[in-house]
Amino acid sequence: MQFLLTAINAKYIHSNPAIYSLKAYAGEKLQPYIALAEYTINNRMEEILGDLYRRHPDVIGFSCYIWNCEMIWELLRELPKILPDTDIWLGGPEVSFEGEKILMDFPMVTGIMVGEGEETFRELLSCYAAHEGKGEANRFCNFTEIPGLILREGRTPDRELMNINELPFLYDSLEDFEHRIIYYESSRGCPFRCSYCLSSIDKKVRLREMGLVKKELQFFLDQKVPQVKFIDRTFNCNREHALEIWRYLKEHDNGVTNFHFEVAADLMGEEELALLEKMRPGSMQLEIGVQSTNLHTLKEINRNGNIDAIEETVRRIRGSRNIHLHLDLIAGLPFEGYESFGRSFNDVYRMRPHQLQLGFLKVLKGTRIREKAKEYGIVCQSKTPYEVLYTKWLSYEEVLKLKGIEEMVELYYNSNQFTHTLPVLEREFETPFEMYERIAGFYEEKGYFVNTPARSYRYQALLEFALEQAPRREQLYRELLTYDYYLRENAKSRPAFGMDLSPYREEIWSFYQREEEEPKLLAGYNQYHARQTMKMTHMDVFFYPVWEEKAELAEEKRSQPGFVLFDYQKRDALTGEASAFPLNRQDSSTGARPVSERGQGEEEPPKVRR
Repeated sequence: MQFLLTAINAKYIHSNPAIYSLKAYAGEKLQPYIALAEYTINNRMEEILGDLYRRHPDVIGFSCYIWNCEMIWELLRELPKILPDTDIWLGGPEVSFEGEKILMDFPMVTGIMVGEGEETFRELLSCYAAHEGKGEANRFCNFTEIPGLILREGRTPDRELMNINELPFLYDSLEDFEHRIIYYESSRGCPFRCSYCLSSIDKKVRLREMGLVKKELQFFLDQKVPQVKFIDRTFNCNREHALEIWRYLKEHDNGVTNFHFEVAADLMGEEELALLEKMRPGSMQLEIGVQSTNLHTLKEINRNGNIDAIEETVRRIRGSRNIHLHLDLIAGLPFEGYESFGRSFNDVYRMRPHQLQLGFLKVLKGTRIREKAKEYGIVCQSKTPYEVLYTKWLSYEEVLKLKGIEEMVELYYNSNQFTHTLPVLEREFETPFEMYERIAGFYEEKGYFVNTPARSYRYQALLEFALEQAPRREQLYRELLTYDYYLRENAKSRPAFGMDLSPYREEIWSFYQREEEEPKLLAGYNQYHARQTMKMTHMDVFFYPVWEEKAELAEEKRSQPGFVLFDYQKRDALTGEASAFPLNRQDSSTGARPVSERGQGEEEPPKVRR
């Protein structure tokens, strides 16, 4: 007898912790009856169907979410044709609500597991295993005696929340998780009541015993896994729990593993911030759901976030330059129209997160916001992901405009490829929101939304846009884009917007020859000849100090060029940017100390003799 637990993930790098938890909790005696199958939504339905057929399971269980259920519905219509004797069970958040309707729509489904599934699945599997070889188990098992099910006969009693300390660790072996994100939970439930979120339904927060947590985290550290993503809904809702885990990770840091947490920024105090400031750069990333800065909206969706406190927390964390910050906004919430959302965008953009996710409201089954959708005038897609189409405050046309802005934020801000160009370009507009709105309009006009420019051409597209706004500042924007371009990669071909380096080739070559003889900036390349090092690094020429972080410092053109050396062996742990060493013209010829180390008021060095 085989019970096949099946997951269809959004991406290959994702895994489904639910099916691994079900298998682990079933225990050694029942595990021989369990098989796992994982696919992605990028697989063709026919491919998945064929693989399921070749496995010939007695029972199939599908883990259903908003990103995969449409494909699962397709599979359900075809499976009985090729596996007529196979029982089918569903579980997951997408079928835990309106389950009776799903059973009516899909008569081939045996039943639905709702809520926490570990204990329910173990009892269900025990029933099948006990009647192995006796035909269909549902002829012999009374499923109505198992709590936590929706059957055609009706619902069985609700199952009580479990003790999460009884959950086995999922990752005794990492063989199945190579090149994939590892998910981990140290708590279940959420104390908050956000009206758009399913986590608000499970109001009781249960913490995993700290001894178990430390032991399990040490396994990840010992294995040097690249990333562990905590799936705790609000990781720091219990302050002491969060602090103890963060202290442990700091003390046992392996120099490799990155840990991701979803946190409430306004709950952080001085002790947490002081601890976070000491973390290894790149060892942690924090996701903060701001959602809106409209106070009326926040009150209506049951969020009591203190925007000033969030901004101060983000400022402190960003100032330490060691933790990746991801901030979220949601378009389509009650009382938030287009202009209000623009203000929320500007408020969050001003915090300068490393990533700003502009998401759109998903009107999920079981949430309060779905219950009040008519009152809010919220109209959403009929199919998953139930994304908002328009509301009483936000028209469909405005949603489409925000979609264009979202894409521009992804291409230009979240890519971290334009970190020096964008702050200068923003000064051409009253607000950042207006800038992205105008870039989206430019893309629409040029037809780039239909034929999205390749990554390298996005620089040229941004230059075209910038010159429409400030044609007299062409050289400044060319230099800014050149600097950003080479910060990210050591491109083999020169971009069209780059300055002609021919007049400076001799000086650049002289620099590399001297570094070969007496390395100062390039000590890590002493095993290479000058010509090899020149190919592995890059040196460029600038008349504007485009390397300065503050936009206004890149305004004044210099009479003499400055040279910048880009070292790709040394990259920023957060952004991936190459180390950049600004040099005056004399420095490029003599190996003098970088411009950043020179004292103010020093005279401009004389030109070198050619």
